[in-house]
Amino acid sequence: MSRVLVLNTGSSSIKYQLFDMDSRAVLAAGLLERIGEEASGVADHREGLSSIFETLAASGGLSDGLAGIGHRVVHGGERFSAPALIDDEIVEAIREQIPLAPLHNPANLLGIQTALAAFPATPQVAVFDTAFHRTMPPRAFRYALPRDLAGRLRIRRYGFHGTSHAHVSRKAADHLGVPLADVNLITLHLGNGASVAAVAGGRCVDTSMGLTPLEGLVMGTRSGDMDPAIVFHLHREAGLSLEEIDQLLNNESGLKGLTGVNDMREIERLAGDGDQVAQEALDVYCYRIRKYVGAYAAVLGRVDALVFTAGIGENSAAVRAGVCSGLERLGVRIDQVRNGARLRQPRVVSTGDSATAVLVVPTNEELEIAEQTLAAVAGQQVR
Repeated sequence: MSRVLVLNTGSSSIKYQLFDMDSRAVLAAGLLERIGEEASGVADHREGLSSIFETLAASGGLSDGLAGIGHRVVHGGERFSAPALIDDEIVEAIREQIPLAPLHNPANLLGIQTALAAFPATPQVAVFDTAFHRTMPPRAFRYALPRDLAGRLRIRRYGFHGTSHAHVSRKAADHLGVPLADVNLITLHLGNGASVAAVAGGRCVDTSMGLTPLEGLVMGTRSGDMDPAIVFHLHREAGLSLEEIDQLLNNESGLKGLTGVNDMREIERLAGDGDQVAQEALDVYCYRIRKYVGAYAAVLGRVDALVFTAGIGENSAAVRAGVCSGLERLGVRIDQVRNGARLRQPRVVSTGDSATAVLVVPTNEELEIAEQTLAAVAGQQVR
């Protein structure tokens, strides 16, 4: 059996991909959205997952059995630093992380429990968004809060997008022809959600997202870094409740707050037409990333490559150029022709004499989950 099914059960959606791990080919894939809404026709997650399993069985996708089922789990807290073969103890440990990810872990758990009931004899593996970042040292993950309070409430930097940062780190090292253990990278996952990681020898030593995915870069609808006292100011001066502030910072801020839209393609189009608001938003977006690159260059001491990935990172030549502009003293030199090319494979977009390589590496979080699942089933680690 070489097939692995990957399930990503969100709060109102289910994504799935079925892989042939001999060829890494996708045999089937799909997405159910707006689960629970009348228009979707899917009453709940159990019905949605049952429908997916029936579709895969009818198409013959499950006829040869499964080597494993991999589940994306958003938050592993301090408990998980690697994928975990799922049993009752692991299910309970994932449940214990719900206070850290109240919107995501319950849905992840529901997907796990439904799949366990449907495939009781198939090994199933939890792969955690936070696990890759568990190698951060205390100087990077600790907040300057009272130690007892922070410990009791588990307040620390956890980081997210870990499967993506892990995947593109390996692919970048392979493309450079250098062992992962010998390369220092700054990986830039730039999608609607966005994060940066400093990766030394394949191990994360710092990352921009924190206790939650709100900290760090300017994102599609999230504010990213800001003065924490803004929360108190919004409460006192605008009369906003905590729930309203939460909604504002997570869903109404970022690029959407700056321009009214959160699609980078539209913002680039508007900026190209001379819209100064859009141009300012683009400048703010790139500037914030560039500040993190400078900070993580100081953390790493030596940077062998910047790695752009995810929707914006892979497709926006303007963002890549904007981020790298001004980084010449760090040895970063963009080749405009290479940067403007639209290719789907890993590629170098820096000049031949750039001391620091600049790469574009397509991410594939589902394949990363499948590979980690297969490794966990075999009792191995993904290199």
